[in-house]
Amino acid sequence: MKPSPPASHTAPAHEILSLLHPEPIARPDLEEMRQALSFAFASGVSGGLFSQALDRAPLAPSTWDPQSFAQDLFLEELVARGFRVRSGERDAVVNRAFIFRVLAHPPTDPRVTEHRRDILRELSSSTVFRRQFEDLYTIACRLRSALEGATAGKKFDATRRQLDVLVLVKEAFDRMSESFDGAKSGLSGLRAFGASVRETEGYRSMVDLLDYDEHLATLGVTIRVGADGRVRGFEVRNLRERQDNPFVLSPARRWLAKIEMFFRGYRFSDGEVMARLLDAVFEGVEAHVLRFIPLLGEMEVYLGALGFRDLAEAAGLEVCLPEIRPAAEDADDRPRKLLGLFNPLLVASGVRAVPCDLVTDRTSATVLITGPNSGGKTRLLQSVALAQILAQGGMFVPAREASLVRVPGLVVSLIQETRVDQSEGRLGMELVRIRALFEMLGPGAMVMLDELCSGTNPSEGEEIFELVITLLSKLRPQAFITTHFLTFAARLARENSIAGLRFIQVGLDAAHRPTYQFVAGVATTSLASHAAARLGVSRDELEGLIDRNMRAPAARARGT
Repeated sequence: MKPSPPASHTAPAHEILSLLHPEPIARPDLEEMRQALSFAFASGVSGGLFSQALDRAPLAPSTWDPQSFAQDLFLEELVARGFRVRSGERDAVVNRAFIFRVLAHPPTDPRVTEHRRDILRELSSSTVFRRQFEDLYTIACRLRSALEGATAGKKFDATRRQLDVLVLVKEAFDRMSESFDGAKSGLSGLRAFGASVRETEGYRSMVDLLDYDEHLATLGVTIRVGADGRVRGFEVRNLRERQDNPFVLSPARRWLAKIEMFFRGYRFSDGEVMARLLDAVFEGVEAHVLRFIPLLGEMEVYLGALGFRDLAEAAGLEVCLPEIRPAAEDADDRPRKLLGLFNPLLVASGVRAVPCDLVTDRTSATVLITGPNSGGKTRLLQSVALAQILAQGGMFVPAREASLVRVPGLVVSLIQETRVDQSEGRLGMELVRIRALFEMLGPGAMVMLDELCSGTNPSEGEEIFELVITLLSKLRPQAFITTHFLTFAARLARENSIAGLRFIQVGLDAAHRPTYQFVAGVATTSLASHAAARLGVSRDELEGLIDRNMRAPAARARGT
């Protein structure tokens, strides 16, 4: 048996096809990945090849810093619960860290955003493309399992495993080359990649070897079956070996080859010969497999986005690919529009989300939000921020229609936790928070602040509050700030002395209950009494608790 010589597989400039970027992306670690892949094929242990390929995968340049927003927006939780990926009939085990990295670093280049949007648009509008994409992902998962499938103490046929790997490699490139016919987005790159691999000599050698393994010979057998259904005997009628496969030699040539090798001092068993053939054939396709491996994680990003869309639709909500305007001076003066906006964290947690409409007459504005507790103010901040992240990342946003302006960064401060080692009181911690805001905030960035200056008395808090929003205006931010300083907010609205200040409040129904909608203006009350009644903090209920606690010692003394 003699294999065809392997084809050249030198990678051009260490570049790899990427679904997340419009152009191939450079991989400085390509040689290290190649060594890990060779080891995985030989041993069945990948050494974390697939996860390392994604952990080290370079992303498009981004000016966003996840430390300034990811924790307060529960972005990791959104990825875990909202970006679910299906493989067949069950949830796939995905690389959540990579999806998080992609979402937390929206690209600076709008071409990258548009590239991802085009792929999602085609996948969501064509059931054929989506099915082909999911089928290709399933094959990729099986290939990963085959390369990582050998475990210590478990018996396995190394040759059979390597043949199975080659079968999956062939299946992957065949599926790519036969899918996405007519695609205009980056999906067409997958089809072209698969087609180019099938033209290589290394691919043809792999096909020949697999054909040799599958169809070495055709055996004709006659089986005799008795009246009781049992086999009485069988007879081999004919045996026909394949002669058109380059790996097949005639019996005479096989014996001559063995005799020649014997006299030259080489002694190979048939298994050793097959192992050498497998190594040679895999070497011919190794570079192509190397470029396929990172695509597995990138496919999970798109499948996760489609899973988020499916989750929203199951809850009766709509998502969209929004209009995104460049961060130009005239763009700042155009309206922001988020129609049917909902909080994706609620949907991902299985909680009913009430959609709302948010429209402001200009983008570069500081919006003060007032209204009762539990009226949806904090959830609104999360919704707007997550919509911006997903939009600039090229993903679906949680709204049926949206028009946004690109921002260079995002700063979110919603959660203020008391720490055992903190040296400042509530006011001091609030001042530290304000200082950190201005340290991180660049011109034109988006800002989300919950309950600014709530840690001090109103007179001092209002003075600091006014200082903050006055200075913020110099940075032309897209700012959303919630507050319970209602009298102060009403004065700012009445005096109209700070440019770019806008006011919205929680909508109430006829019974003064929050509707989770938002309308223009400043709230006149925080409805503290309503919240107290809802949570059982009325005078009658508290007195009842006091009476119960006073009776308890006497009851225990009587043993009742």
